[in-house]
Amino acid sequence: MPIADRMLRVDLSAGRVASEAVPDAWLEKYVGGKGLGARYLYEMEPGVEPTGPANRLLFMVGPLTGYTPGDQRYAALTKSPLTGAFLDSYGGGTFPARLAGSLGPHLGIEITGAADEPVVLVIEDGEATVEPATSLWGRDAEATCESFPDAAVACIGPAGEHGVQYATIASDGGDHHAGRGGAGTVMGSKNLKAVVARGPAPDGFEKLRDRYEAAFKNSNTGQWLAASETLETVDFADAVGVLPTRGWQDAEFDGAEDIGIETARERAHGRERPDDPVPGGFRVDSDAGESVPRGATPIVLGAGLGIDDFDAVATLGTVCDRLALDVITAGNAVAWAVRASQEGLIDRSISFGDEAAARDLIEEIAERSTPLGDTLADGVDAAAERYGGEGLIPTVKGMELSSYDPRGAAAMALAYATSDRGGCHRRARPVEAEPIAGGDWSTERRAATVVDEQDRRAVLWSLIADDFLEEVFRADLGAEWLEALGYDHDPEDLEAVGERVWTLVRLFNVREGFCREDDELPAVLTEPPESGGEGIDPDAFDALLDRYYRQRGWDQRGRPTAELLRRLDIADLPDSATPVPAAAGGGDR
Repeated sequence: MPIADRMLRVDLSAGRVASEAVPDAWLEKYVGGKGLGARYLYEMEPGVEPTGPANRLLFMVGPLTGYTPGDQRYAALTKSPLTGAFLDSYGGGTFPARLAGSLGPHLGIEITGAADEPVVLVIEDGEATVEPATSLWGRDAEATCESFPDAAVACIGPAGEHGVQYATIASDGGDHHAGRGGAGTVMGSKNLKAVVARGPAPDGFEKLRDRYEAAFKNSNTGQWLAASETLETVDFADAVGVLPTRGWQDAEFDGAEDIGIETARERAHGRERPDDPVPGGFRVDSDAGESVPRGATPIVLGAGLGIDDFDAVATLGTVCDRLALDVITAGNAVAWAVRASQEGLIDRSISFGDEAAARDLIEEIAERSTPLGDTLADGVDAAAERYGGEGLIPTVKGMELSSYDPRGAAAMALAYATSDRGGCHRRARPVEAEPIAGGDWSTERRAATVVDEQDRRAVLWSLIADDFLEEVFRADLGAEWLEALGYDHDPEDLEAVGERVWTLVRLFNVREGFCREDDELPAVLTEPPESGGEGIDPDAFDALLDRYYRQRGWDQRGRPTAELLRRLDIADLPDSATPVPAAAGGGDR
């Protein structure tokens, strides 16, 4: 089987499509997915406006896309309109495998420019064509996907069309999303309504897949997903005291059981992939239509908004899904509005527990139809800048924190603070171990755990493999799969890939002006939750961040050093706009 080693490059302003070879050194050092996409993004000029035509939007697959067990993934990479930082966001469902099968010898699509009128990009037999799509503009995610019954679709909804800074790219009618940071916003700014994949999913390597599928099914993660998918996280977070509740005022929720896994099982009428050994999410009906809620839905739209009615939470999630709006930021935006109303900062009657008021505000945000909705469409930090109320909702690099309150797990605070795309819980999840380990973790253990998890996920997202497969890929990081596919990477090589990719992304962010101040702990987390416990000690956190930087080989400003770049064989990568100190404590080169 030939190795995919090309990129499709699409200029929507000129209506041009070209196929170009990927440099061999890039394939060796970055593999595909996140790593290769980040290398293409670094080729942009610094300071590019995220919603301007010069910003790049990449749809990337990896060598493993379409083959491995678990949910398939593709990566959407761009400069985030919400944060101004690097963004990689991952979507699942049927689209990734069919995209991989449609791309032929290509590992992805790089899209620049902006079309004059709405268009779709159709991928088939290794070629891309730009087709008019004016009739699709204004349709939600479900209606857009239904317009292409013979294909798999990744599209924007009304949120992306109206430039909401955290619009998603939706697939499978809104059941799956490349969710955080506004990749759908960039897509909308380019007048690109959808990417349509018409090819079949890849096949082959059945014996290898069967073996890994059995291992995944029997792994702790596979058994957990088979039993509860990610909906059980609300029960877990509540039990260990890390469930963000009523706008981050508390870390426990009295109504957690009513929106947790047992209630989901009662309401569900099936699973997403019923014949799969790990059968996917629970299908439920809501007032807004059928949907597959994920763990963030009851956490952010339930506990976060003080709503303990499962059906109401599912409805809010379905509304966000159809509008193609990031559930996590939307829920935090509504929570900010409630707290700002309580503080008298805005003239709006809205309270925790009011599903109808929350739904109205979410729709106003997606349409930018009211002054408050228009402001919240730019994120919580933008609303605080306009109305006051800074710090009511925690953010990192302009992105609202997601599923876990780190006041019960200091390593999770570090994971949020150092996440390359902002307040994200998927880059590292030490919260799943630290609160139940017993005793205090040392500063060294916390820093080392976060670094290790970040690097491992960077490898998996470069392959691209579902990060929930980490347990069955831990032994060799996917080297066996790569060998079967004709690649030459041993486990040691792949360890270096993970660290190299994480470092490359940090260089991108440093060039865009991010530094230590952007890795700071949100002030609200230094205060104890209402139910008891302690806030995070700022001095202890600073010491933890220092340790993390040393572990990474960065200086005290959070900048990768020339010494580190030489070790990772990317000393020639930084451009003149990227400050690189010679060594920790040294001056810039």
